[in-house]
Amino acid sequence: MSEPRTSPAPYLAEGPRVGIRPFRREDAAEFTARARESRALHGRWLTAPETVEAFHGYAGALVGSPSRVGFLVCTRDDGGIAGFVNINNIVEGAFQSGALGYGAFAHAAGRGLLSEGLDLVIRHAFGRLGLHRLEANIQPGNEASLALVRRAGFRYEGYSPDFLFLAGAWRDHERWAVTAPEYRPRNPLRTGESAPQHDPHE
Repeated sequence: MSEPRTSPAPYLAEGPRVGIRPFRREDAAEFTARARESRALHGRWLTAPETVEAFHGYAGALVGSPSRVGFLVCTRDDGGIAGFVNINNIVEGAFQSGALGYGAFAHAAGRGLLSEGLDLVIRHAFGRLGLHRLEANIQPGNEASLALVRRAGFRYEGYSPDFLFLAGAWRDHERWAVTAPEYRPRNPLRTGESAPQHDPHE
């Protein structure tokens, strides 16, 4: 997996170091290997599919769904998968909102790659997807995740006791959110992404 890719998949958007693209069935081996390597890092904060069968079910649920969309965050120098960002529970109409789920893999953690990838996904969400609001629900002890959304410009909205059942227990979560007019991109785009449908700086 450390060898450079000769024909990386096209990216929906690219930043200085990473690009984002949809999940593919052929990503199963690499993704699941990275998930297994990252058990200690992910701990009780998140669960990623660790078998090919689980990956196909997980990725399949993100393809063609009106309420979910998923993106792999890949390093531009070799095309390797550094992490992922999903937008779940998408509600259109008057709400135009979605909830984020994300994770970095152990080999890429602490290098700012997921932060750059999240920036690209947010721009895509407020641009091509036409969403108005994104939220992230985070367990209070998950300092890395809290730091990630703070850097991305999210603001604290509230506290939700027993919000999600994870790792065998109901877990409290903090709710963080950002809207399109509030958002300030952190990195320049390179290729592949259109401008937002409305200017978030207005």
